[in-house]
Amino acid sequence: MQILFPSLLVFFIACTSAFAQPGQVNPPLSAERVRESIRQGSEFLLNELPKTRTDHGEYEGGATGLCTLALLNSGVPVREPRIQQALTFLRKVRPKKSYAVALQTMALCAAEPRRDLPLIQHNVDWLESKQCEEGRNAGSWDYETKTGGDNSVSQFAVLALHEAERAGAKVNPRTWQLAADYWKRDQHPTGSWGYRRGKGSGSMTCAGIGATVICSGHVTGQSAKVEDARMQCCLPHEEDDSLERALTWLGRTFSVQRNPGTGGMGSLWHYYYLYGLERAGRLSARRFIGDHDWYREGAEFLLNRQVKLVHYWQGEKPSEHNVRVTTAFALLFLSKGRRPVLMGKVEHGPGEDWQNHRNDVASLTHYTEQRWGLDLTWQIVDLQLSTVEDLLQTPVLFISGSMSPELAGSEEKMRGYLDRGGFLFAEACCNDGSEFETGFRRYLDRVFPEGEYKLRRAGPEHPIWRIDELVDADSPYVGKLWTVEYGCRTCVVFSEVDLSCSWELYRRGRERDVPPAISKRIADANAIGINVLAYATNREPKGKETAFDVNELIELDALGTRGAIRIAKLQHGGGCNDAPGALVNLLRAAGQGELKLPVDVNEYAVSPADKALLRFHMAFMHGRHDFHFTEKERAQLGEFLTNGGTLLADSICASKEFAEAFRREIALVLPEHKLTPIPVDHPLFSEQAGGFDIRQVSRRNPAATRPGQPMPPPRVLKVKPDLEGVEIDGRLAVIFSKYDISCALELHEAQQCRGYTQEDAARIGLNVLLYSLSPDVGEQVGRGQ
Repeated sequence: MQILFPSLLVFFIACTSAFAQPGQVNPPLSAERVRESIRQGSEFLLNELPKTRTDHGEYEGGATGLCTLALLNSGVPVREPRIQQALTFLRKVRPKKSYAVALQTMALCAAEPRRDLPLIQHNVDWLESKQCEEGRNAGSWDYETKTGGDNSVSQFAVLALHEAERAGAKVNPRTWQLAADYWKRDQHPTGSWGYRRGKGSGSMTCAGIGATVICSGHVTGQSAKVEDARMQCCLPHEEDDSLERALTWLGRTFSVQRNPGTGGMGSLWHYYYLYGLERAGRLSARRFIGDHDWYREGAEFLLNRQVKLVHYWQGEKPSEHNVRVTTAFALLFLSKGRRPVLMGKVEHGPGEDWQNHRNDVASLTHYTEQRWGLDLTWQIVDLQLSTVEDLLQTPVLFISGSMSPELAGSEEKMRGYLDRGGFLFAEACCNDGSEFETGFRRYLDRVFPEGEYKLRRAGPEHPIWRIDELVDADSPYVGKLWTVEYGCRTCVVFSEVDLSCSWELYRRGRERDVPPAISKRIADANAIGINVLAYATNREPKGKETAFDVNELIELDALGTRGAIRIAKLQHGGGCNDAPGALVNLLRAAGQGELKLPVDVNEYAVSPADKALLRFHMAFMHGRHDFHFTEKERAQLGEFLTNGGTLLADSICASKEFAEAFRREIALVLPEHKLTPIPVDHPLFSEQAGGFDIRQVSRRNPAATRPGQPMPPPRVLKVKPDLEGVEIDGRLAVIFSKYDISCALELHEAQQCRGYTQEDAARIGLNVLLYSLSPDVGEQVGRGQ
């Protein structure tokens, strides 16, 4: 393989600090370590950026384009002065090599594409003029001539054309077809690709995977089209195993320690390979390649190889000793690989029924990227192989099909996912999806055996009609959407008619030049799709690195029962189970992270009249409706509170009805004591009991909705905690929040829900728990047992 930017790789900065010493234990992988590594690497590269303008030789603009691209993807603002200087340089330079043209194009697309669209289009035309059009290498590129055959150059050309088209440039369909044919023709029987038809390697196989996904997305026969003013959905498409064979080879030879397939020369193009590995995993929508979590393993390797003090990455000679180039590749892996996963498309049988529209989720994800101004990605999910923790890395699971889905055996796993804040989005596609609908409803009956959580038609008041985009009342989807209301949130949305066909038609502007009625249906399908995603994620999908902080769920058997913290859940008629996961999630939080308290996460539903209440040191209650305690319940609850018990209560979604009822009932339970505001200097809000400083918290305040307009996002206010309490003998026996805590503890912050954010709701709950356990209030775990 020819050296990438051979004259660029002559710059060497002496290491001022060694790599980790043998036997040295590295800190555990965490989201904060990933973010800090990216920040430090970006700071180094940003300071080095001016030097790249002369660090080019015959590849003028190449190094500047690569480093600028890496910095922009790492979160450096486009208005940063050094980025602006780099862009000014890139706009003036006229590179003559395909590498440099491609990197210049990608940097401009990532920065200010509208401003630079004429130059981006010029580069598209230049790259098309250099594509080999005849012979064995037809469809590929070389450094400058039209002879083609260089797979490294060819992948950069494909990447640049792809980003250019996403930015609004026009690429000739023949260019995509030639490229798609080339990559398919050049693949080895093993599934790998090599450099200029050489032995298969990891770097070139990743190049082939990325190019195959991109090109096939542009040339694969449409599974949806408009003909004779009618939408045709679920059309048959050509089967092609090129991608699966490549992923199988890569999974079998997988490594982040070396460039696979290069034998004893695995250090050659190692960082270049990692840059390609990120692209292969992300574009193929795989979290795992073989049995390997490619991003986790790659991130751990890179974080442990970042040079201390100076924070760059350095490869090995002769291929990778330019620290600017290797640092750019490392940052591209870490930053692009951590893009938030928006949706997971569930594989299920029979056959390929889950893939009737292959580009549906990819298209909706891209649409959402454009609307939200975020870089997002999606994944393919195998329910049988995934754990609940795996599923929780995907905020929305999408299930589509025309036949009864084969999902048996995943019911408990799905319930665990939904209990912990997950969201299920499903549709019956291919025009007649009655068989899928019947099977899906039966599946939900097994997921929710209680009987109270059933599919119900989504009424006009539901946010999925307007949370992000407005769906008109005359839409063909009105009356066709169903929801499962689980506690204080919707956790399932099901469409009895096809959405994915419209998402597929929207891909790459295929909705243009279609009859107005179909154009309107496509727009409505996109609106419903993005509304569901906005509802499920609050427009804040988490980066992939956040999964590194997820602890194992508490194992009750390991904890045992003696001494475990138990909290009673008070039963009443005001919606005591409207946020069923709130208390359990609070207890999980107490058993994880920094606290690691010995908790019992079983739910103990207790009537206020039950003498068993006295066996608990703390009780929890919430609701959203009016309720009344009986005289016996008031008496028993009063005894619990006056004898050292603590009650934490909140009004779900700031329900005024429940708040008024709670204040009335507590006054009857404790007639000699008053419920009054808790001052912000109270120990409850400090770290005194081992908790958190919550003297200032974040609270969501829903914005007013105008008639006929989408719902604006809520404002997040920095405020003092607004809690009320009843003090008995110098301790708080009752702690009440008129603002929502429970929905946030369920990991769901509904747009219309006035209350604390997830992080601060958890901190409030944990502080109350720790306060109730503090010796200062005279109570110990297991009192009365």
